[in-house]
Amino acid sequence: MNWKIALYRIKSYVRHQLTAWHTGGEGVHSPTLFYIVRMVLYDDNAYYAYPKIEQQRKRLKSSTAVVSHTDYGTGACARGENAPVQTRRVADIARTHLESPSIGQLLFRLVNYLTGISQEPLTIVELGTSLGITTAYLAMPSEKNSVQTYEGAEDVADVAMQVWRELGIQNIVPVIGNIDETLSRYKAKKTDLAFIDANHTYEATMRYFRQLLPSATQHSIYVIDDIHHSPEMERAWHEIQATKEVTSTIDCYHVGLVFFNKHYIRKHYRMRI
Repeated sequence: MNWKIALYRIKSYVRHQLTAWHTGGEGVHSPTLFYIVRMVLYDDNAYYAYPKIEQQRKRLKSSTAVVSHTDYGTGACARGENAPVQTRRVADIARTHLESPSIGQLLFRLVNYLTGISQEPLTIVELGTSLGITTAYLAMPSEKNSVQTYEGAEDVADVAMQVWRELGIQNIVPVIGNIDETLSRYKAKKTDLAFIDANHTYEATMRYFRQLLPSATQHSIYVIDDIHHSPEMERAWHEIQATKEVTSTIDCYHVGLVFFNKHYIRKHYRMRI
């Protein structure tokens, strides 16, 4: 890792810790958003799916398999270059590139909440499948929901699909290929929850957000990963906050939550969870 980026992340983390709240929702003025913070973000119940999914994470960390993948996340394609092809052990990917259990479980709770208030099955989109652990967290709250997940590497997606088979999940639709190309064909009328965890550059993050924005509804929640990953990701996060369709956001440091409900007081929060 570039030492300047490493130093930047340390500074951004310290800044977040000094300015973020840990109040269980106090100070959140919109009643529904207060409920989400109090009953979803700070929910520490151990749901049935957690140990099953974490067992799969443990299995992946001990895997001896090797996969090759084209790393579109470097931004090479956007610069007119060929994306590099890498060969990696599944165990190494599992140890270094998977979201933490806390982020996966937050996604599970958000989907669980939206499932409870919706009159119809949810449409969920994930950009960046990786080994399928977060996808499982998105899919397991209800088999009636549809999860469409986008992954650039076929070998990596094959490992993810094995994870889903082990868990008995059947409501996930993988879309394999360069997300810059495959997402352009996404035509859903509504996107209830989106998890954007793909190419961590300003240009790609804003492009993905804008492509998904027309399908956001009043109750949609979009989750942006690694918002403090780099100066350009922070720039993207601030631009998303300023988007006129966005009414409130919650900065949880590792991820940012984006809300579109016109009944929310327009305010942006920093929270420690």
